[in-house]
Amino acid sequence: MKKLLACAALLTTSMVASANGQLYIYNWTEYMPEEVLNRFTKETGIKVVYSTYDSNEAMYAKLKLTGEQGYDIAVPSTYYVNKMRQENLLQKIDKSKLTNFKNLDKKLLDGSYDPDNEYSVPYLWGTTGLAVNAAEIDPSQVTSWADLWKPEYKGQVLLTNDLREVFHLGLAVQGYSGNTTDENEIKAAYEKLRSLIPNVRLFDSESPKQAYLSGEANIGMIWSGEAFMANQENPDIQYIYPKDGVIIWVDSLVIPTNARNPEAAHKFIDFLLRPEIAKIIAEEIGYSTPNQKAVELVDEEVRNNRIAYPTEEDLKKSEFQNDVGSAITIYEQYWERLKVGR
Repeated sequence: MKKLLACAALLTTSMVASANGQLYIYNWTEYMPEEVLNRFTKETGIKVVYSTYDSNEAMYAKLKLTGEQGYDIAVPSTYYVNKMRQENLLQKIDKSKLTNFKNLDKKLLDGSYDPDNEYSVPYLWGTTGLAVNAAEIDPSQVTSWADLWKPEYKGQVLLTNDLREVFHLGLAVQGYSGNTTDENEIKAAYEKLRSLIPNVRLFDSESPKQAYLSGEANIGMIWSGEAFMANQENPDIQYIYPKDGVIIWVDSLVIPTNARNPEAAHKFIDFLLRPEIAKIIAEEIGYSTPNQKAVELVDEEVRNNRIAYPTEEDLKKSEFQNDVGSAITIYEQYWERLKVGR
């Protein structure tokens, strides 16, 4: 009898999932707790098919190639939202289906990359700054992006495998905006970055924290959430806000134009906007939640951690990355030359 009841329960669950369909999500690596996905499926009966990427460029290229059966949710960074909406790769968000949209911090809404958030909903935000292994390098001696060029750090530097972030670094140390479209300034950044290559051990956007934890790299770039998780595991891995300014970004939930199940996508977005769900994400992933109600629930130790929730002083000279339009081809040309050592 018990076996019959168990089979009936499995059949019922399967029928519910079939009736509600599947949700195809394309997200950054290590950017969504499995608990959250399981809770969503258990509550709605919608099965989640989950895939990951390690750069905006990879995500963008994949979405451009998918046909009518595309992903239902993707999570591009700030400037890519603008690029994708201008290229008609995104559907408009129906906010009437998002009962929890009101929980979001207004300071992170209505950005220039997506006025009135017609096409995107903030998921997490954070910064890109400096990581230092205090067991090998004195953190007090590292205050600027320019410190990465010190000869004593030869073969110890990690750079993210992100075109715009790495060039932002090369531009910032010369006093230029990370959003410049001036070819002369981009070329100058390239020349500056070329001189950094002897110090570079690796480019990594898959999981930068692992390189610091393993000792493969002792100094370099890192995202705040990765730094938070690394510091929890090993307090010697410290995060530094460079005096020449960190990079700020918002990663947002979007629905691609060729989404298979837009209805389920809206349900999932609204699910993530619940304070108790956003809290789980923020505490496990280590990035800052844009959900004000969730911030109130987050453990006080996390809420007061400057890696995850920086002060105004920490964000001096910081800059959001914007879409650089056609100038991106200039960046791409120099990026390829940098990666192959020319």
